[in-house]
Amino acid sequence: MTYTGWIILTASLVGLSCGLIGVFLILRKLAMMSDAISHTVLLGIVIAFLITRELSGSHMLIGAIIAGILTSFLVQWMNSLDIELHASMGIVFTTLFAIGVILIATSVGNAHLDVKHALMGEITFVPFHTISLPVIGDVPATTALLALVLLIVIVFIVAFYKEWKITSFDPALAASLGLPVAFMHYAFMSLVSITTVASFDAVGSIMVVAMLITPAASAYLWTDKLSVMLILSSLFGVVSAIVGYYIAAWIDTSISGSMAFATGIVFFISFVFSPKHGIISKYIKPGGDLVQH
Repeated sequence: MTYTGWIILTASLVGLSCGLIGVFLILRKLAMMSDAISHTVLLGIVIAFLITRELSGSHMLIGAIIAGILTSFLVQWMNSLDIELHASMGIVFTTLFAIGVILIATSVGNAHLDVKHALMGEITFVPFHTISLPVIGDVPATTALLALVLLIVIVFIVAFYKEWKITSFDPALAASLGLPVAFMHYAFMSLVSITTVASFDAVGSIMVVAMLITPAASAYLWTDKLSVMLILSSLFGVVSAIVGYYIAAWIDTSISGSMAFATGIVFFISFVFSPKHGIISKYIKPGGDLVQH
């Protein structure tokens, strides 16, 4: 596969995984939790490096996942103390992210961990770091990891589809039916953390947040059916990755930033043209006549 092909494939895998996870974040009204986790995983990555002094390996993923779960736990705990949910997210993620930045500045030294890398990623370097897989051959390590994460996300969504559907729409009903609501919540947050950190090194936190929130929000405008929403959100994520790459190539700018911008374009189109919630549909009667305001 060509250099361009690997970049687009890698970004598309991010779009697919984040698109699926993002639907449940939107439905659970936890959209900004993705922003919180995408920042606080930096602390987990830094601590994992300080313990092992290695920049690659499973320990980085484990550290990021622990940081993501810790973020979710602290947010839920503060919310239980009657602190408003979004305020809890803001307090937790700014504090933990600040600790990560301080540790990078004071303890990491010359290792390649920096805030700019955390925000924007290094997707242009993805094709150069390869691993050899049976049958397939040499593939970028990040692409292989993202493919594995996508498989895990799909397996969990299929296996617990009914449980996540009920706990997302009506947690009280789920609890009355005997479903482990708290366990499902933290299992979901673990999945968010895994998806976030797998995407983190390649595309940075800005694109991760964009891919987790915007495609799902766009899909929400087109349909009220969960299964269709999942498909549309994934599709929008892939479209944003492809369009964003060619925007970046056209104007010679950041690939990740352009892909994040492309998610905004998709949302704007959805906001204007979606048949049920779009701006145009609100001004047109079912028979085709304009609505007078």
